[in-house]
Amino acid sequence: MSIAPHRRPYSLHTPLPFTKMHGLGNDFVVIDATLHPFTLTPENIRAMADRHFGVGFDQLLVVEPAPHPGLDFGYRIFNADGSEVEQCGNGARCFARYVRENGLSSKDLLRVQTCAGIIELCITATDQVRVNMGVPKFEPAQIPFVSKKTALRYTVEVDNQALSLSVVNMGNPHAVLCVADVEHAPVALWGPLLESHPLFPARVNVGFMQVINRHHIKLRVYERGTGETMACGSGACAAVVVGQRLGLLAPPVQVELSGGQLHIDWQGNDAPVLMEGSATRVYEGQWLWP
Repeated sequence: MSIAPHRRPYSLHTPLPFTKMHGLGNDFVVIDATLHPFTLTPENIRAMADRHFGVGFDQLLVVEPAPHPGLDFGYRIFNADGSEVEQCGNGARCFARYVRENGLSSKDLLRVQTCAGIIELCITATDQVRVNMGVPKFEPAQIPFVSKKTALRYTVEVDNQALSLSVVNMGNPHAVLCVADVEHAPVALWGPLLESHPLFPARVNVGFMQVINRHHIKLRVYERGTGETMACGSGACAAVVVGQRLGLLAPPVQVELSGGQLHIDWQGNDAPVLMEGSATRVYEGQWLWP
């Protein structure tokens, strides 16, 4: 199928404009593909993501035209290893700020299509961004997680240990472990082992949650395809949902990550999870193809 003239792809011989942004230290490169179709290969993405030889980022965010009437944009997310993923909460906040500051939309409320479905992004009166992350899913097949039954907690064998964890899909798969001290949690050891565990056929993001009180947690997240990040928006939502289901938390909950704080509100059952936090533009640049 031919590409319409107004949607010609970026040339490999032409510098690629991008914006560097971050949400609480979870950093992104954002590309406007509303006029030029997104054509980067996984190899291109890995080269750009390299923090020594490229730009460096946790995820690449792509702004695309709305795929259907009633929507404002399409939103695609790629990990640093070049794999495409369904959802990124911190990225969603940066996405909202990017389209506003780049004159692509003047709306305060945006409806955006992701691989996992439609999400709503709202720029608040205090210049924060609130994201409706949708309704969490718990059935093993929805995660996906290999189990014959649904439970609040599951036991997974890792590093010769039986770990107790909970699973939830927040647009992408998450496993959440409760720990006594998040600072000394074995994130670097258990994170990659759980990420690629055969019980998670699509891999999984792994959250390590320390409950401070019923409205406050500390959290570290090992993200699939990236490694530990300074903040993970969908991971914060997953941890709060798990904490509430276990009776440890009550809404609203302040989530303390190494990069800053997020505010999560989930009223339970079939209610959507609302996440609010900051989004920061760092600089503009042009990628010179290697």
